[in-house]
Amino acid sequence: MRVAARSLSVRVAAAMVVLVAVVSLVISALTTAAISSYLTRQLDGKVAATQGRAINALTNGNPGGPPKDAPHGQDAGTVTVYVGPSGAAGNVITADGTLTELSDQAVGVLDDLTAGQNSTVDLPALGEYRVYASSVGSITVITGLPTKDIQNTVNSLIGWEVLFGGIGVLTAGGVGVLVVRRQLRPLRRVAQTAREVAGLPLDTGEIGVTARVPDQLTDERTEVGQVAVALNTLLGHMENALDARHRSEQQVRQFVADASHELRTPLTTIHGYAQLSLRQRDPELYGHAMGKVMVETTRMASLVEDLLLLARLDAGRPLDRRPVDLSRLARDSITDAQIVAPSHHWELELPPDPIVIIGDEQRLHQVVTNLLTNARRHTPAGTTVTVAAKLADRSAVLTIHDDGPGIPAELLPNVFQRFTRADTARTSTTGGTGLGLSLARSIAEAHQGTLTVTSTPGNTTFAVTLSA
Repeated sequence: MRVAARSLSVRVAAAMVVLVAVVSLVISALTTAAISSYLTRQLDGKVAATQGRAINALTNGNPGGPPKDAPHGQDAGTVTVYVGPSGAAGNVITADGTLTELSDQAVGVLDDLTAGQNSTVDLPALGEYRVYASSVGSITVITGLPTKDIQNTVNSLIGWEVLFGGIGVLTAGGVGVLVVRRQLRPLRRVAQTAREVAGLPLDTGEIGVTARVPDQLTDERTEVGQVAVALNTLLGHMENALDARHRSEQQVRQFVADASHELRTPLTTIHGYAQLSLRQRDPELYGHAMGKVMVETTRMASLVEDLLLLARLDAGRPLDRRPVDLSRLARDSITDAQIVAPSHHWELELPPDPIVIIGDEQRLHQVVTNLLTNARRHTPAGTTVTVAAKLADRSAVLTIHDDGPGIPAELLPNVFQRFTRADTARTSTTGGTGLGLSLARSIAEAHQGTLTVTSTPGNTTFAVTLSA
């Protein structure tokens, strides 16, 4: 059977009420015991005085036996019993002062008491008494007074304690609920913030800035403040993660759209020349068509290979980790560039000693080749391109500098994005896929390195920094 859930305020208030009730009960019990003990001691003093008067009456009035009259000064309700060799006899003073003989049952209860100590006994037809026994010669004198007044006082005290305790518990309950609700008001504000965020459509789209717990509730010296700070921190991380997810989704959509566009062009060309080759009987035109099909097929294969490499790098596929002579790699790359573009001026600046790093030689060669190809394609003939390498702070830095027109300022922030082209900014004779610089940066980052660019007219520098 499930117990109904209770709010925190109700549970705390209930705990306060129970605590007040327990404390009130303990105090009442201790107070009642203390008052009862005090009144009993007072009654024992009266019993002792009554005992003294009874002994005086015995020794002064009738030394040979118990007196026939009640001793002077005894209170109403006083019981006196004399136990001698010839038997026991006792009397009780009634409310009107008359001396009445005790019943045999009452005398039988008293004649067995131990002398010298106070006792509480229940006398038939008389009720509870506080009695004391002492010996005078061969006679034992027993006197007692009723405890009715003590019982009445204690019962009255208990009644008042129950009344005031109940009022205190009810007051504590009401005040406790008000105080707890007031103290938990900041926690309800935190919960409201959490509900507001939970109600947002977080599955798709851009999230932006979500709600926050107000600053006045984020005092970390309090428990609620600690919860508020933790919630605000969580919401900040969530926003960053959702924004990153949204940017990733946008990049994937843009990437798919750009890739589709890039692949559509060679496919359209291939399809057109294939149809042309089917209609032509002229061997020369047929060969020309097949040549164009081969060129576009090669271009499309290169694009697909670049896309696959980017996908592998994005997935974190491990690269080959072997010693690579960066100096030799730079020399080989610039030699290839001189053959491809003899109209440019190619220069090489290397230190005397080889620069050796750990990495994937094939991919690093691709980085340098892409950067040199970018410089060749987007600068006019006669441009000087300088490749330099050096060691700095346990890092190898490879730079490709040219004195061409530079990258336009509006294009510079996006130059490493995929399918980014500078079709009109720099002189271009042949177009690329727009993946060269993106691939170069991804490969550098896969080596725990960086690829940066600075560009002004006449001064463009790409810098590859790798751990040496």
